[in-house]
Amino acid sequence: MYLYNSLTHSKDEFRTHTPGKVEMYTCGPTVYHFAHIGNLRSYLMEDVLEKFLRFAGYDVHRVMNITDVGHLASDADTGEDKMLKGAKREHKTVMEIAQFYTDAFFSDCEKLNIKRPDVVQPATGCIQEYIDIVTRLLEKGYAYQAGGNIYFDTSKLDKYYVFNDHDEEDLAVGVRDSVEEDQNKRNKADFVLWFTKSKFEDQALKWESPWGVGYPGWHIECSGISMKYNGEYLDLHCGGVDNAFPHHTNEIAQSEAYLGHPWCPQWFHVHHLNTNTGKMSKSKGEFLTVSLLEEKGYDPMVYRFFCLQSHYRKGLVFSWENLDNAAAAYQKLVARVAAIPAEGAVEQDVVDAAREKFIEAVGNDLNTAMGVTALYDILKAKTTGATKLAVIGQLDQVLGLRLLDHADAVRTAQKETPAVETDPAIDALVARRTEAKKAKNWAEADRIRDELKAMGVELIDTKEGTTWKRV
Repeated sequence: MYLYNSLTHSKDEFRTHTPGKVEMYTCGPTVYHFAHIGNLRSYLMEDVLEKFLRFAGYDVHRVMNITDVGHLASDADTGEDKMLKGAKREHKTVMEIAQFYTDAFFSDCEKLNIKRPDVVQPATGCIQEYIDIVTRLLEKGYAYQAGGNIYFDTSKLDKYYVFNDHDEEDLAVGVRDSVEEDQNKRNKADFVLWFTKSKFEDQALKWESPWGVGYPGWHIECSGISMKYNGEYLDLHCGGVDNAFPHHTNEIAQSEAYLGHPWCPQWFHVHHLNTNTGKMSKSKGEFLTVSLLEEKGYDPMVYRFFCLQSHYRKGLVFSWENLDNAAAAYQKLVARVAAIPAEGAVEQDVVDAAREKFIEAVGNDLNTAMGVTALYDILKAKTTGATKLAVIGQLDQVLGLRLLDHADAVRTAQKETPAVETDPAIDALVARRTEAKKAKNWAEADRIRDELKAMGVELIDTKEGTTWKRV
């Protein structure tokens, strides 16, 4: 398998610290609001990656955090805590907000057929781990105390900007869009490991620490959670491309300074879902959620299908027209699967060949579009219906489109729908009446209607045409 590595800027062969085993970490949501479908694109593609790795034979252990404290509005050390902001907005406690939006997030994931990670850890559950890491960083000289807070000293690193070649003068104070400089920092790129009350007197969540009552910075949380559950060597770290700096940059800095050795060699970043007006966000335009898609009549699987037709490293433009096109294509695909007769023996050599071809195609930097193409290829293949259904079932373990379930539902609905009654003589009379109406020969149309009525036939006129039933 080959994956593009954000750290090396190249497509590298995927290797793991322990052969056959993948320690995988994905940055989870900050649970102060609903996830919009742009957020969910990242989780969806990470889900496909995890399922593909398992399909290819790896033993995957996936960990994800839930950020319920410490994530400030700027993604760095400025602005209001997002959790506190959510609590104020809804007049609830931070923990009430966290639980509600955590449940909402996993509800959306279930609708999109996104597997729940093996470990899901709220950030507030690992406070001692963060304190231990910060203590060690202070002892090793990688951190310092100023203004009551503990900061990571980026000047101690040989290279801080690991994902790009920017000069630090080109970047804002520790974050892309920050304008509020923290005077406690020795260097512009330094970041907070632990806040004390010097930051927010009214912070809702705070804990005792060797440096005073306070709470962890956002970046230390992912390092602490990953090292607790994935161990000292992480194989694969995933997230949205907007997390690369400063969040993932800071994770690498503090983790490798703490461990004393390289931490994670492979970084997987999913690009943005955009609208016609730019990057999707919670503060711009219509707040596009899975629930909104459902309200407008879309099956969440349509959105998953829409995402799979594009590459994860390309920006994807969302529009209702594009989603309509995906819906039509998905419905046709399900209908074609539903039409496959479950007959004949499974030709195992065909199944094995299709599987290997799929692994080769999708294993080239998670090319999901080629994975979808593989579905159409098997539909056209000259083999038994049982073989086609077996292949579709296997490939959909990765693509997650619920094709066999949806096809079963279509077949069930077809069985439950009464067959349309036909009679050549009656059909001919109905056709003659339709022609009479087109010619505006109302008398003839009425005469035929009366003739049919005398035969015990009732006509039903609709915009789509005329049908009939016996009464």
